[in-house]
Amino acid sequence: MKLDDYLSFITETAYLAGRLTLGYFQTGIRPDFKSDETPVTVADRLSEELIRRRIEDRYPMHAIVGEEGGVTEREGAAFRWYVDPIDGTKAFIHGVPLYAVLIGLEIDGQVAVGAAYFPALDEMIAAADGLGCWWNGRRAHVSTVNDLSRSVVAYTSTTTFAQYGHAAAWERLQKATWFQAGWSDAYAYLLAASGRVEIALDPVMNAWDSGPFPPILREAGGYFGDWRGNVTIHSPTALATTQTLLPEVLRLLDES
Repeated sequence: MKLDDYLSFITETAYLAGRLTLGYFQTGIRPDFKSDETPVTVADRLSEELIRRRIEDRYPMHAIVGEEGGVTEREGAAFRWYVDPIDGTKAFIHGVPLYAVLIGLEIDGQVAVGAAYFPALDEMIAAADGLGCWWNGRRAHVSTVNDLSRSVVAYTSTTTFAQYGHAAAWERLQKATWFQAGWSDAYAYLLAASGRVEIALDPVMNAWDSGPFPPILREAGGYFGDWRGNVTIHSPTALATTQTLLPEVLRLLDES
């Protein structure tokens, strides 16, 4: 299996979907609201349609899991695509350029290829197992800071930590680190993979929110997984950090 072919396909697809979304960005677009009160726009739906169409044309026997379009199963499929057509829809509808198109390819239960494209910033980060992590054409690597008290934490919203029962863990992490910066969505994980922050985390995630990040962080020399140290996209919690800081961060987040 040649992962470089998948890497080329996934980066091109994320780019094309991202350029489509730019036609709706900062135009005063009005969202609809889904049953869970999260917003969705025509740009989300069209972006996912483009991604699904490309995957189905190229890889018709692969399964697809998308935020807006749900699950397309293929019997016995070892390949499963995870698609978030606009991660950070709240940012998107407020004209904030931190939103992303996320695509991950899971092969036999492990995400092996991933891409995250930030159209309004024109930043692409992508990786495949054994092929490195690439940020706008150059190799990406996690931070070399090894002192937690000098570490920067990126997150999406402070309210979600308490909402999902992690207020104490968040308070411990804040006290142990140097600086915390919010409204990041997927951009937090790009920042971690490119060494611009040391820690990125969210207390609630779906598989499509996490889809591309295990290989991106792994190939950048870091960790992406849940708050218990499991490398997975199938967990409600998500964490990205360096291998050096990982044990200490996991200890702070542990609420067992």
